Amino acid sequence: MTLKLYDTMTREKRGFQPQDTRRITIYVCGPTVYNFAHIGNARPPIAFDVLRRLLLATYGEGSVVFARNITDIEDKIIKAALDSGQPIASITRKYADIYNADMLALNVLPPSVEPWATGHVAEMIEIIGKLVRKDYAYVGKEGVWFSVSQMSDYGKLSGRKADDNAAGSRVDVDPDKRNPADFALWKFAKPGEPEDAIWDSPWGRGRPGWHIECSAMAAKHLGKTIDIHGGGVDLQFPHHENEIAQSECAHGQVMARYWLHNGFLDMGGEKMSKSLGNVVLVHDLLKQWPGEVIRFAMLSGHYRAPLDWTPELLKQAKTTLDRIYGALRRVWDETGGEARDRGVFNALEDDLNTPEALAELSRIASEANMAADQKDTGAMANARANLLAAGKLLGLLTITPREWEQGGNADETARIDGLVAARVAARAARDWAEADRIRKALIEEGVEIMDSAGGSTWRRI
Repeated sequence: MTLKLYDTMTREKRGFQPQDTRRITIYVCGPTVYNFAHIGNARPPIAFDVLRRLLLATYGEGSVVFARNITDIEDKIIKAALDSGQPIASITRKYADIYNADMLALNVLPPSVEPWATGHVAEMIEIIGKLVRKDYAYVGKEGVWFSVSQMSDYGKLSGRKADDNAAGSRVDVDPDKRNPADFALWKFAKPGEPEDAIWDSPWGRGRPGWHIECSAMAAKHLGKTIDIHGGGVDLQFPHHENEIAQSECAHGQVMARYWLHNGFLDMGGEKMSKSLGNVVLVHDLLKQWPGEVIRFAMLSGHYRAPLDWTPELLKQAKTTLDRIYGALRRVWDETGGEARDRGVFNALEDDLNTPEALAELSRIASEANMAADQKDTGAMANARANLLAAGKLLGLLTITPREWEQGGNADETARIDGLVAARVAARAARDWAEADRIRKALIEEGVEIMDSAGGSTWRRI
């Protein structure tokens, strides 16, 4: 089977053919770093991380260059700096570090390249200059604007025409524009704005518009035409539409060969919003749930479809992962098997069908349990290899079964290990009362001791 991806531009599934199998380029729009990321912000990194893992498994390690940018200059960042009195760099570094740590906890592979917008202003100015010289852009009193009427196929990604555009989504209706749909390439500085948000340009001091940032960073690190551009469906218009306009008019070639967009998350049937008070932060969720539980829950829905995010979804994800890790524990000691099961791989090749892939993962876990029941060491070894290979594709099963079942931090694990060892010693000394006391105390903490011929271990229940 060949990898097929739903391309938003052509509105159909297409067989994926990279420009160069040794250097497959992917650009995914990253965070605007002025606050914590909410759970909806985690869907693109997780979805396109699975795509990246699939491509690496198909074309080999080192075959994918994956860029995820940091937007560290934007109106909301400037407002946060003015409100707090902090330098912009202090705010953006703090929240970028938190974001990256949160993504790592969700088993999202670090990007090959992480370009920061403020490090690419020179490249943005260069592209804007090309657009002005080619008459795709003009200089107004408030900044430099892209003229959408100059691009005959503007709107081809979203299917929206320039006249459909309206105020909002970071596109301002302004009398300085020739057309209300025109968007800012460069914004002249305004009184009271912090100095660290202002750069020199041939047209006047100011800062870049939001859209030009990604055009410049993608071209700089991946090339003028990239293989895959991904992001949330909310970015399809106007952000990705405007990236296409800037990039293709400046460079004279297609910006991306495949456009992928993930769907929204709903919160119990409602859209997540501050006004409804239902915004859930990734940082907070990670204090309550293991990262793999959050990731599993996210993958339970197809990336292009809306996903209803509820506490029940997380509980079900935890229950299922407990079962799969339990199966892995039963075959853990049987090494040397071969991973030949392609169920998960085949499901992902069909436009990243993660619900089907998770069903295949559960099937492999059932086969592991069956092999363990029959004490078939060869089948157990193969099941172990199949589980780990499938887990690698999905970004799951990244720790040992013991680590999963024990959870907690290192100090807490060491404390419980000590209690279990003390119980083993008490049993060896035939101090049954002490051994029973320790067992009961651990049960009250939600810890179950498991005795076997090989010794005693424990897990959380």
